[in-house]
Amino acid sequence: MRICWSNLLMIAVVVALGSLSLLASCGQKGDLYLPEAEAAPAEETRNETPRP
Repeated sequence: MRICWSNLLMIAVVVALGSLSLLASCGQKGDLYLPEAEAAPAEETRNETPRP
C-alpha cells in the first residue's frame, strides 16, 4: 500500500498544530506548582452583644 503525499501532509499539520496548542496553553493561569498547605484559620471573633 502506497501512502499519498497529501496524507503525510495532513498528519504533519495535525501533529504540528497539536504540539503548538499544547505548548501555547502551558502556564496560562500562572506558574505550575502545588500550593503549600495554609495555616489553620484563626477563630473568628464575633462583634455581637450577648443576649440575656
